Amino acid sequence: RSSLLKSYSLPLDLLSLVLEKNPSKPVPGVQIRQDGGVRGVQLSSPDSSMSFPASELLANCDLFPKIFSIVLTLKFSKVAPKVRIYVRQRKATHGRVALGLKFSRKRLKFFFKGQGEVTEHWVFRGTPLADTQWHTLVLVAGRHHVRLTVDCDPPLEIVPPRPFPSDLNVQGSRFHIGSRGRWKGLFSGLIRQLVLVPDADATHHICPSSHPRLAALSVPPVLLDMPHQGSEDDRHLSSPDQQVSVGLERSCSDSQQGQLWFNPLRKGLYICDGAMWITVLEDHKRLDYVLEHQVISTSSETHDVEVFIVPGMGLMAAMAHQSTVSGSAVYRWNHTGFQLYQNISTQGALAWRHFTLGKKVLLSTESEGDFSVVYKWSRRRKKFVAVQTLKTYCARDWEAFTITNQHYLAVANHRKGNNNHTIDSVIYKWNRLTKSFGVHQMLQTSGAYDWEFFTVGPYDFLVVANAFDGVTTSVDSVIYVWVNASFQEFQRIKTFCATDWEMFQIGSRVFLVVANGHRLHGNKPSQYTINSTIYELDMGAQLFVRFQDIVTHSAVDWEFFSLGEEYFLVVANSFNGESYSLNSILYRWQGYEGFVPIHWLPTIGCSDWEYFTTGGESYLIYSSAKAPLSKVFKLKTY
Repeated sequence: RSSLLKSYSLPLDLLSLVLEKNPSKPVPGVQIRQDGGVRGVQLSSPDSSMSFPASELLANCDLFPKIFSIVLTLKFSKVAPKVRIYVRQRKATHGRVALGLKFSRKRLKFFFKGQGEVTEHWVFRGTPLADTQWHTLVLVAGRHHVRLTVDCDPPLEIVPPRPFPSDLNVQGSRFHIGSRGRWKGLFSGLIRQLVLVPDADATHHICPSSHPRLAALSVPPVLLDMPHQGSEDDRHLSSPDQQVSVGLERSCSDSQQGQLWFNPLRKGLYICDGAMWITVLEDHKRLDYVLEHQVISTSSETHDVEVFIVPGMGLMAAMAHQSTVSGSAVYRWNHTGFQLYQNISTQGALAWRHFTLGKKVLLSTESEGDFSVVYKWSRRRKKFVAVQTLKTYCARDWEAFTITNQHYLAVANHRKGNNNHTIDSVIYKWNRLTKSFGVHQMLQTSGAYDWEFFTVGPYDFLVVANAFDGVTTSVDSVIYVWVNASFQEFQRIKTFCATDWEMFQIGSRVFLVVANGHRLHGNKPSQYTINSTIYELDMGAQLFVRFQDIVTHSAVDWEFFSLGEEYFLVVANSFNGESYSLNSILYRWQGYEGFVPIHWLPTIGCSDWEYFTTGGESYLIYSSAKAPLSKVFKLKTY
């Protein structure tokens, strides 16, 4: 098994194995047909060509993987109310079926040889597949559950009485696609994609998708190039010096260089550069470039900026200024940029947090002293006024959240005095009778810098960024889960001066990204250029696991946002050991590749990023902890 997983970490394209045995001649019993502008395989007769030994796929391993995904794109025949497709293994010695898939109009059945040679059946009902439409299915067998996702819709899930066997021996077996070499059960529709993914949930790799019925993980090359003659769904337009092909998918290679392709679903026009399709025109809103929109001269350096909306007033931004003389400030957007609206007396403010309680609009601020203040928006006076002072210890962050209609505030207490970093941070609960926040729960933290609250399904989580324990920045940050009206430890993750957590979702996938500030231990010099890490929630293991490392320079903040169908992260790089004048970097989600850098934004001691929209436009604003300015960037789209 270990050899299998090391050798086959990538998807295993079963359909390509039978279609590419001999590319110079057609496969017996197989026809390539086009339907709806998309090509698929049709089985005209049962033939041994649609099978192959298991040893060709699972090299150096006799056991079928116990955790796996099967990805399948198919279209049923109009004339067959009940049809079946088999992806089976059969013992060469006595013809026993080891495992397989069966389809009918509204049911999918996965079956396999369990303990004592007894055949186990996992049945998914209510899947309307025989509607003459293309469908992409992902069957995932995990440790404790089996999930079926159809066209990237919410999955169907069953919990089988027994897990998939870890010792299913396939030595001497054969894979059969479409049938077991006989007319009975021969699949009469079209197959476009058939992929086995060992030891992984492939749903995450193909969903979300702009056209989920044809979401592709690995499609055989022969099915990517559309026929040049065709129908309304697939036709060519010619001009003297170029061709424009129309359809849902095209391959791009040296032979297609300079060819134009129009995708009717995306409403996009693309040109082939010999290796990949370059966008010429596209209807979806996509990020083009980032333009500096406004430079805000602030009264002092700024640790944090919070952007929010006040009913009747519009968009506002609260900035946490370091100055104890001029205090902090609230700005209001006036269609062209932020203008100073209100000064608020603060003592070395570190952060602002906006939240609402019913119709109440509140702001809480943290300071370097031993207290924090909650402010309420006065509709009569049209400004924020102090309503409650809370005992805190160099508080770095507030997080507001609601659980079962109860309102809470979590404060990140950083340290008592100059040396005591291992102290309690506090969860406060809103008391409707006293109209104030009271202590609900204490959680021990180590130089806490940030709280992040998030919900996954029915579960509520709170994660703390622990930065320093008095000796080292290599400390555990902790994820808590809400159980019986309090937070209990869920998972520990090793971090290095963690300053921020950001939770985000892409489709059904749940991620947490941490900003690691620097490595420090004892009297050794600090390392400021280190990895910050994105973690993904493994639903089966019920743990966050490492997904991607990104090199950052004393990162202090991450901000996630989306534009159209694209997803982005921007990091606040603050210091590289020599300079505070650094590029903070904007990353774009690229699926398999994770997040890749696309824009470098010059910043000075960047301390925070916030994304906001107004007037149909999208913006980013950053605050500087080393210069008396903040900048607003406009995101130009096309």
